[in-house]
Amino acid sequence: MPRRRGDTREQIREVALELFAEQGYEKTSLREIAERLGVTKAALYYHFKTKEDIVTSLFEDFKADVDELCAWAREQPVTPELRREVVRRYAEILRRSGGRLMRFMLENGPAVREMKAGGDARERFRAFTDILVDKDASLPDQIRARLSLLSLNMSLVLQNEIGADDEAVYAAALEVALDLLPPG
Repeated sequence: MPRRRGDTREQIREVALELFAEQGYEKTSLREIAERLGVTKAALYYHFKTKEDIVTSLFEDFKADVDELCAWAREQPVTPELRREVVRRYAEILRRSGGRLMRFMLENGPAVREMKAGGDARERFRAFTDILVDKDASLPDQIRARLSLLSLNMSLVLQNEIGADDEAVYAAALEVALDLLPPG
């Protein structure tokens, strides 16, 4: 049975992230991605013209999930439980698909800073922070809100170093993120 176009795109994205993790973004070429997939460079170009196009497509998916969560949260009354639910739902986005992207961003910071998609991700982070803490909150509470989200992101990088399975790290990171949320 022939592969569908969407399947090929997803395979390209998966392999690209694997290679970026192994070698770094800058040291990975489209040729290497094509070779790992067992396709020609021309076949890869059909889906993505550049490495940045691959990363941008990943950011777009993540951005859509985050935007949906932010839109939902903005329609709700702001309560401590809403803030906790936003953190839980963000953790689930990371768990499903955004985690690979966050890991890429954290491991390839200089390359990401040069990409437009990296700036978009920072905007999403600010949008979440606005939901998690009032603008007039104390400085420690503003920092707590940001650290709550960052703890989820950083746990993705630590998974390999901690020696625990992904589910245990996820549960522990969520617990820490919820504990960091400002009270009230």
